[in-house]
Amino acid sequence: MKIIFLVIMMLFLMGNSCEEADHTSVSIYTSIEGSRTIGSRTEYLQQQLNEQFPDYSITLQAVSADTLAEKLRTEKTRTEADIILCLETGYLESLQDFLADLSSFDVSEFLPEHVPASGRFLPWDISSGTIAINRARLESDGLPIPYFYRDLLNPVYRGLVSMPNPATSCAGYMFLVSLINAWGEDAAFAWFDGLAENNLQFTASDSSPVNMLIKDEAVIGLGKTITAVNAINNHGIFLDLLYFTEGAPYITTGFGIIKGKETRPVVREVYSFIMTTLVRKDKELFSPEPVLINQVSSISNYPLNIPYANMDGINDMNLKERLLERWSH
Repeated sequence: MKIIFLVIMMLFLMGNSCEEADHTSVSIYTSIEGSRTIGSRTEYLQQQLNEQFPDYSITLQAVSADTLAEKLRTEKTRTEADIILCLETGYLESLQDFLADLSSFDVSEFLPEHVPASGRFLPWDISSGTIAINRARLESDGLPIPYFYRDLLNPVYRGLVSMPNPATSCAGYMFLVSLINAWGEDAAFAWFDGLAENNLQFTASDSSPVNMLIKDEAVIGLGKTITAVNAINNHGIFLDLLYFTEGAPYITTGFGIIKGKETRPVVREVYSFIMTTLVRKDKELFSPEPVLINQVSSISNYPLNIPYANMDGINDMNLKERLLERWSH
């Protein structure tokens, strides 16, 4: 009898413990990339969450965008994640059925053009692309400064250009989409075929072309603006950031709540803090391109008034699959 009583008490205590944990725990999955001189962007966000909610157990787990999207497609609303942070908008749009309706939240601080009509997620950041050049190296080698995309096909740049591979890099893919929108599909693919003659490497990652500029392995790198600015600020290398007449390609990310989890007060409280406070801190310190009204930034050397390209179709996953089947480099 005593044994049965003890078992019942243990089950009761375990139930209370699980219920208490459920009331104070929040799981956030993020595909954030990027760092600053001291500490990573993800570590900073985790620190802010811990300071704001010292009595809660909040985990910020980094997962690659592809892996996170596939995980959600497989697990749907059964996933252990409560909040999804900094996932590419294309993935979020394809996963809308598993995301909560956010219409009960005040979204007036966000730029209306970046708030999706579905109301299933909010914009987290914008990442533009740039053509970064080492002007001093070009001038010392007697090489011309490029002013148009066609200039990058000049044989004098053979082996001196680097660009991310659209098949493995969101930065590479956004360049592909922007040029297709500007010129048409056949002309854009023909240009990339020509660039391959000069390209030192179609790199697997977004950051590698800029890293090649830092190491003086290349003099022209197509990559993300933020990566090039970090190279200037953190490595003391002077780069010119060019935006050609077609405009800067860009990609957006967003953040949302898994459907069903919005009923948990702790999740709503954490999400409200992210959308009112944390997103502004992140924009100020790490990713300054505008998604908020009256947004400010403390990042030096970041270009102002970036001329954005036409990015129609960038979030169409079916189009992406078809274009990458055609990609041959």
